[in-house]
Amino acid sequence: MGVYERHVLPRIVEASLGTKGALKLRRRVCAGLHGRVLELGFGSGLNVPLYPEEVTGVVAVEPSDLAWQRSDGRRSRSTVPVERVGLDGASVPLPDDSCDTALSTWTLCTIPDVEAALDEVRRILRPGGRFHFLEHGLAPDHGVRRWQHRIEPVQKRIGGGCHLTRQIVYLLDDAGFVVDEVDVFYEPGAPKPFGADSLGVAVSP
Repeated sequence: MGVYERHVLPRIVEASLGTKGALKLRRRVCAGLHGRVLELGFGSGLNVPLYPEEVTGVVAVEPSDLAWQRSDGRRSRSTVPVERVGLDGASVPLPDDSCDTALSTWTLCTIPDVEAALDEVRRILRPGGRFHFLEHGLAPDHGVRRWQHRIEPVQKRIGGGCHLTRQIVYLLDDAGFVVDEVDVFYEPGAPKPFGADSLGVAVSP
Protein backbone atom coordinates (compact mmCIF):
# COMPACT_ATOMS: atom_id res chain seq x y z
CA MET A 1 0.00 0.00 0.00
CA GLY A 2 1.53 3.29 -1.14
CA VAL A 3 1.41 6.83 0.22
CA TYR A 4 -1.73 7.67 -1.77
CA GLU A 5 -3.64 4.66 -0.43
CA ARG A 6 -2.42 5.20 3.15
CA HIS A 7 -2.70 8.97 3.54
CA VAL A 8 -4.84 10.47 0.76
CA LEU A 9 -7.53 7.99 -0.23
CA PRO A 10 -9.04 7.59 3.28
CA ARG A 11 -9.62 11.36 3.41
CA ILE A 12 -11.23 11.36 -0.05
CA VAL A 13 -13.50 8.49 0.94
CA GLU A 14 -14.54 10.22 4.16
CA ALA A 15 -15.40 13.44 2.32
CA SER A 16 -17.23 11.82 -0.60
CA LEU A 17 -19.23 9.39 1.54
CA GLY A 18 -19.96 11.83 4.36
CA THR A 19 -22.32 14.14 2.47
CA LYS A 20 -25.87 14.95 3.59
CA GLY A 21 -27.25 12.67 0.89
CA ALA A 22 -25.03 9.81 1.97
CA LEU A 23 -26.05 10.41 5.59
CA LYS A 24 -29.72 9.90 4.71
CA LEU A 25 -28.92 6.58 3.06
CA ARG A 26 -26.72 5.52 5.98
CA ARG A 27 -29.57 6.24 8.37
CA ARG A 28 -31.88 4.03 6.30
CA VAL A 29 -29.51 1.08 6.17
CA CYS A 30 -28.65 1.26 9.88
CA ALA A 31 -32.31 1.07 10.91
CA GLY A 32 -33.03 -2.31 12.51
CA LEU A 33 -29.49 -3.17 13.52
CA HIS A 34 -29.39 -4.77 16.96
CA GLY A 35 -27.24 -6.74 19.36
CA ARG A 36 -23.62 -7.35 18.43
CA VAL A 37 -22.90 -5.93 14.97
CA LEU A 38 -20.17 -6.91 12.53
CA GLU A 39 -19.30 -3.87 10.40
CA LEU A 40 -17.26 -4.41 7.24
CA GLY A 41 -15.34 -1.36 6.06
CA PHE A 42 -15.82 0.70 9.20
CA GLY A 43 -13.80 3.56 7.71
CA SER A 44 -13.75 6.72 9.80
CA GLY A 45 -16.88 5.76 11.71
CA LEU A 46 -19.48 7.70 9.73
CA ASN A 47 -22.15 5.18 10.77
CA VAL A 48 -21.41 5.41 14.49
CA PRO A 49 -23.88 8.23 15.31
CA LEU A 50 -26.61 6.30 13.47
CA TYR A 51 -26.51 3.02 15.38
CA PRO A 52 -29.93 2.26 16.91
CA GLU A 53 -30.16 2.00 20.67
CA GLU A 54 -30.66 -1.77 20.30
CA VAL A 55 -27.01 -2.12 19.24
CA THR A 56 -24.95 -3.37 22.18
CA GLY A 57 -21.53 -3.45 20.52
CA VAL A 58 -19.74 -3.29 17.18
CA VAL A 59 -16.83 -5.37 15.92
CA ALA A 60 -15.18 -3.50 13.08
CA VAL A 61 -13.13 -4.64 10.10
CA GLU A 62 -11.07 -1.77 8.69
CA PRO A 63 -7.80 -2.04 6.73
CA SER A 64 -6.82 1.65 6.93
CA ASP A 65 -4.98 2.79 10.05
CA LEU A 66 -5.63 6.44 9.12
CA ALA A 67 -9.38 5.88 8.75
CA TRP A 68 -9.45 4.13 12.12
CA GLN A 69 -7.56 7.02 13.72
CA ARG A 70 -9.98 9.52 12.17
CA SER A 71 -12.85 7.65 13.80
CA ASP A 72 -11.51 8.35 17.31
CA GLY A 73 -13.81 11.31 17.97
CA ARG A 74 -16.96 9.56 16.77
CA ARG A 75 -16.16 6.46 18.81
CA SER A 76 -15.38 8.46 21.95
CA ARG A 77 -18.71 10.28 21.75
CA SER A 78 -20.70 7.07 21.29
CA THR A 79 -22.19 4.94 24.04
CA VAL A 80 -21.74 1.88 21.79
CA PRO A 81 -18.41 0.12 22.30
CA VAL A 82 -16.51 -0.43 19.05
CA GLU A 83 -13.63 -2.88 18.72
CA ARG A 84 -11.39 -3.20 15.67
CA VAL A 85 -11.05 -6.93 15.11
CA GLY A 86 -9.43 -7.23 11.69
CA LEU A 87 -8.03 -5.68 8.55
CA ASP A 88 -9.36 -8.07 5.92
CA GLY A 89 -13.03 -8.85 5.32
CA ALA A 90 -12.07 -12.15 3.71
CA SER A 91 -10.53 -13.41 6.96
CA VAL A 92 -12.16 -12.15 10.16
CA PRO A 93 -10.89 -13.55 13.48
CA LEU A 94 -14.30 -14.07 15.08
CA PRO A 95 -16.07 -17.30 16.12
CA ASP A 96 -18.95 -18.79 14.17
CA ASP A 97 -22.44 -17.48 15.00
CA SER A 98 -21.03 -14.68 17.14
CA CYS A 99 -22.89 -11.64 15.78
CA ASP A 100 -26.58 -10.78 15.60
CA THR A 101 -26.50 -8.39 12.64
CA ALA A 102 -23.96 -7.12 10.11
CA LEU A 103 -23.46 -3.88 8.21
CA SER A 104 -21.65 -2.88 5.04
CA THR A 105 -21.79 0.60 3.46
CA TRP A 106 -20.00 1.15 0.15
CA THR A 107 -17.44 -1.53 1.01
CA LEU A 108 -18.07 -4.66 -1.07
CA CYS A 109 -16.85 -2.81 -4.16
CA THR A 110 -13.26 -2.72 -2.91
CA ILE A 111 -12.69 -6.05 -1.14
CA PRO A 112 -10.43 -8.08 -3.47
CA ASP A 113 -12.01 -11.45 -2.60
CA VAL A 114 -15.60 -10.36 -2.10
CA GLU A 115 -16.93 -13.94 -2.25
CA ALA A 116 -14.71 -14.95 0.67
CA ALA A 117 -15.80 -11.85 2.60
CA LEU A 118 -19.48 -12.71 2.20
CA ASP A 119 -18.75 -16.28 3.27
CA GLU A 120 -17.18 -14.82 6.42
CA VAL A 121 -20.23 -12.67 7.11
CA ARG A 122 -22.47 -15.73 6.82
CA ARG A 123 -20.18 -17.74 9.10
CA ILE A 124 -20.09 -15.06 11.78
CA LEU A 125 -23.81 -14.22 11.73
CA ARG A 126 -26.13 -16.29 13.87
CA PRO A 127 -28.75 -18.31 11.95
CA GLY A 128 -31.41 -15.84 10.94
CA GLY A 129 -29.01 -12.93 11.38
CA ARG A 130 -29.59 -9.96 9.10
CA PHE A 131 -26.96 -8.35 6.91
CA HIS A 132 -27.74 -4.69 6.16
CA PHE A 133 -26.04 -3.48 2.98
CA LEU A 134 -25.71 -0.21 1.08
CA GLU A 135 -23.51 -0.73 -1.96
CA HIS A 136 -22.97 0.62 -5.44
CA GLY A 137 -22.54 -1.73 -8.36
CA LEU A 138 -23.71 -2.66 -11.83
CA ALA A 139 -26.40 -0.25 -13.00
CA PRO A 140 -29.85 -1.46 -14.12
CA ASP A 141 -29.59 0.38 -17.45
CA HIS A 142 -27.47 -0.96 -20.33
CA GLY A 143 -26.26 2.47 -21.40
CA VAL A 144 -24.93 3.22 -17.93
CA ARG A 145 -23.38 -0.26 -17.73
CA ARG A 146 -21.36 0.41 -20.87
CA TRP A 147 -19.87 3.49 -19.25
CA GLN A 148 -19.17 1.57 -16.05
CA HIS A 149 -17.16 -1.03 -17.93
CA ARG A 150 -15.19 1.72 -19.70
CA ILE A 151 -14.45 3.67 -16.53
CA GLU A 152 -13.82 0.76 -14.15
CA PRO A 153 -10.09 0.20 -14.93
CA VAL A 154 -9.32 3.81 -14.01
CA GLN A 155 -11.68 3.74 -11.03
CA LYS A 156 -9.90 0.69 -9.63
CA ARG A 157 -6.55 2.48 -9.83
CA ILE A 158 -7.63 5.74 -8.20
CA GLY A 159 -10.30 4.29 -5.90
CA GLY A 160 -8.29 1.70 -4.01
CA GLY A 161 -9.57 -1.24 -6.06
CA CYS A 162 -13.16 0.03 -6.27
CA HIS A 163 -15.23 -1.93 -8.80
CA LEU A 164 -18.21 -0.37 -10.55
CA THR A 165 -19.69 -3.53 -12.05
CA ARG A 166 -20.15 -5.94 -9.17
CA GLN A 167 -23.68 -7.35 -9.03
CA ILE A 168 -24.42 -7.04 -5.34
CA VAL A 169 -27.68 -9.00 -5.13
CA TYR A 170 -26.26 -11.85 -7.21
CA LEU A 171 -23.19 -11.98 -4.99
CA LEU A 172 -25.40 -12.25 -1.91
CA ASP A 173 -27.48 -14.99 -3.53
CA ASP A 174 -24.35 -16.92 -4.48
CA ALA A 175 -23.08 -16.65 -0.90
CA GLY A 176 -26.26 -18.34 0.35
CA PHE A 177 -28.03 -15.30 1.77
CA VAL A 178 -31.74 -14.78 1.28
CA VAL A 179 -32.28 -11.20 0.11
CA ASP A 180 -35.27 -10.16 2.18
CA GLU A 181 -35.60 -6.64 0.81
CA VAL A 182 -33.71 -4.46 -1.66
CA ASP A 183 -34.12 -1.02 -3.17
CA VAL A 184 -32.14 -0.35 -6.36
CA PHE A 185 -31.78 3.31 -7.35
CA TYR A 186 -29.46 6.00 -8.62
CA GLU A 187 -28.03 8.06 -5.80
CA PRO A 188 -29.30 11.64 -6.06
CA GLY A 189 -26.61 14.04 -7.19
CA ALA A 190 -24.10 11.35 -8.14
CA PRO A 191 -23.10 10.50 -11.73
CA LYS A 192 -25.04 7.39 -12.65
CA PRO A 193 -22.01 5.14 -13.33
CA PHE A 194 -20.82 5.80 -9.76
CA GLY A 195 -24.19 6.00 -8.01
CA ALA A 196 -26.12 2.87 -8.93
CA ASP A 197 -26.94 1.80 -5.38
CA SER A 198 -28.53 -1.24 -3.77
CA LEU A 199 -29.85 -0.83 -0.22
CA GLY A 200 -31.42 -3.72 1.60
CA VAL A 201 -31.25 -6.62 4.02
CA ALA A 202 -30.12 -10.18 3.42
CA VAL A 203 -30.79 -13.01 5.89
CA SER A 204 -28.35 -15.73 6.85
CA PRO A 205 -30.20 -19.08 6.80
